[in-house]
Amino acid sequence: MTATILVVEDEVIIGMDIKNSLKKLGYNVPAVVATGEKAIEKAAIIQPDLILMDIMLKGAIDGVQAAEKIRTQLNLPVVFLTAHTDQTTLQRAKETEPFGYIVKPFQEKDLHTTIEIALARCKAETEIRKALEKERELNELKSRFVSMVSHEFRTPMSTILFSTDLLEMYINEWPEEKKMTHLRRIQSAIQRMIEMLDDILVIGKAEAGKLDFNPRPLELEKFCRELVEDIQNADKNQHHLNVNIECGLIEVKMDDKLLRHILINLLSNATKYSPESTPVNFNVSCQNNQITFEIQDSGIGIPVEDQKRLFDAFHRSTNVGSIPGTGLGLAIVKRSVDLHGGTITVHSEIGVGTKFTVILPVNKNEQN
Repeated sequence: MTATILVVEDEVIIGMDIKNSLKKLGYNVPAVVATGEKAIEKAAIIQPDLILMDIMLKGAIDGVQAAEKIRTQLNLPVVFLTAHTDQTTLQRAKETEPFGYIVKPFQEKDLHTTIEIALARCKAETEIRKALEKERELNELKSRFVSMVSHEFRTPMSTILFSTDLLEMYINEWPEEKKMTHLRRIQSAIQRMIEMLDDILVIGKAEAGKLDFNPRPLELEKFCRELVEDIQNADKNQHHLNVNIECGLIEVKMDDKLLRHILINLLSNATKYSPESTPVNFNVSCQNNQITFEIQDSGIGIPVEDQKRLFDAFHRSTNVGSIPGTGLGLAIVKRSVDLHGGTITVHSEIGVGTKFTVILPVNKNEQN
């Protein structure tokens, strides 16, 4: 890939000579500017890979001041062009952390060597920054994972321990009905833990880029209605789930596992975070080779500050209180939507409710 270099030189003839040399060496030179102010303006527009900056420039600011602003505002590498400069100016130039110096007059081979070293250093530093940022993100993710596991697993494990202790103590005294009550509690707690582990495995695959996208023919209306029935059973019909499917399409090609992740999580959240007996609306429509899913509730809503991190793994809204959850559901939804090549948007007001809109292509593979 050809490197783009911005030249800042107030001597027109020298500037054009440098431009010609750079082009001969295979670099892209979109502009030669003569002032520090123009250098800052052009650098912001062009976003070059490197800037060759003459230290002594005419105008309100010299090359050192321009380089300092470019470094702090744009984080772009600068190589200084210098001639006979006083010690104070050179010290100021060093403080801007330049990627090199070229002393005028210079040979073409010296120019080439200095630029290549500067570009290599810039690439290395960028990779290091990315690696450090990734490490910071992973450390934060690990911290949130440990916090979630310690918090969310404690309740079902305590339930299992409590029920097994009681069964052990009173197994010969309790009637069968009471024993079955505690056995069902144990089963429910284990199921909850299995679901949490499944979510962790899914998000782990997604973060590692190993979550597969396998579209296949799907009867959309049948799929949605069966899924809604599962949600109503899990919710024990505590909410009014209004379903409206306007799709004229009988069969589409989508990944049913990923689509299940999307809809189950959104519909479950809609019931979980809404008062009992309030409505949840589920609308499905098809238009222009796209399917639109809308899930709207009358629940607690999502604070504006939390909406920025809504799809981050292990992040939960600050207003969920004691409502259980791992903070993984919406992260899984977002990854599943992305794999379909779709979009997801949210509109939410505190105390009013939340509406999620997911738009997916009917057949991603055929459209690509």
